[in-house]
Amino acid sequence: MSKQKAIVIGAGIVGLATARALSLKGFEVTIIEKSEKAVGASIRNFGMIWPIGQPAGELYNRAMRSKNIWKEIADQSGLWYHESGSLHTAYFKDEWQLLQELYEIFKKEGRPVELLDKDAVIRRFESVNPVHLMGGLYSNTEMIVDPRVAINNVSNYLSTHLNVQFIFGKAVTKIETHSVWVGSKLYEADLIFVCSGADFETLYPQVFESFNITKCKLQMMRFVSKTPNFKLGVSLCGGLSLIHYGSFKAAASLTHLKERYETEMPAYIKHGIHVMVAQNNHGELTVGDSHEYGLTHDPFDSAAINQLIVDYLQQFTKYCNGELIQTWNGIYPKMTNGANHILHKVTDAVYILNGLGGAGMTLSFGLAEEIVGGILA
Repeated sequence: MSKQKAIVIGAGIVGLATARALSLKGFEVTIIEKSEKAVGASIRNFGMIWPIGQPAGELYNRAMRSKNIWKEIADQSGLWYHESGSLHTAYFKDEWQLLQELYEIFKKEGRPVELLDKDAVIRRFESVNPVHLMGGLYSNTEMIVDPRVAINNVSNYLSTHLNVQFIFGKAVTKIETHSVWVGSKLYEADLIFVCSGADFETLYPQVFESFNITKCKLQMMRFVSKTPNFKLGVSLCGGLSLIHYGSFKAAASLTHLKERYETEMPAYIKHGIHVMVAQNNHGELTVGDSHEYGLTHDPFDSAAINQLIVDYLQQFTKYCNGELIQTWNGIYPKMTNGANHILHKVTDAVYILNGLGGAGMTLSFGLAEEIVGGILA
């Protein structure tokens, strides 16, 4: 008896995770990607697998499951990763108050976090700027990969270990139940998943319009420190990150902190800037980012936004003498109604899986297992 066939459209992280889940359920899987390799939002990010940012319960558990899958794939394929952990720093009393609240909340939730005073931070993490530092919240659950390498590595892993087939450089032009067209060429499948980010707008414009969905443009940079053998030691975050993640909304003083930022740092709030830095295995420092929402974005990066990011970074790190080697932007679909993803059933055999916002690296593997398992149950 021949295997059932599945087609996944899009070779970004959501498509790869979906292909993995389908293959493990016994499907013969083909991924069709319009570009010659993945070049979208899945490679234009920090490479952070970031459970600390996910609220307790379903999303946190999904993030931890995704992290474990990343490690399984990396260990079998030789992909570099670093369980760096994360450190959120506080340089003002209200930031320190918020970190103390989060520590108590997270401990009750069973998360492995530590509240570190100034001296403890400085002893453990030499890269942190000690001037005006009050303390930090450390979590050991966060992990880093280099997305430029990791996405290609996962593709190779799926091909080698799970016999997933790839068709690169071909755009899907039409989909019907059990049928996918690439120009005049027809591919048939028992199950079809559209995982092509905001590009699904071109295949299903009316579906796209019916969702509470927008697009987010982010700006990022990459530096090499001029300090010999500079080691970041942890993935570092400034205070602005405290108003960005869903898990931090549980803190009582969050509203007060956000109001201060809105008053004192309006340009940062306007451009959705929160500043983080991670280091890869080549010593490069990935820094970002901004968040600008809308359906159509300026294709050109703003030097002013990048400068705001760098200025803020220098408040909480010692990296300051870094050499800029790359700048870029990425665009991903984002739900505006608070939903953490889209699963839309077009027909009995065609599904759109999308809208993970900026959490694709953190959530995709776990989400795809849940979605595929639910559909096939």
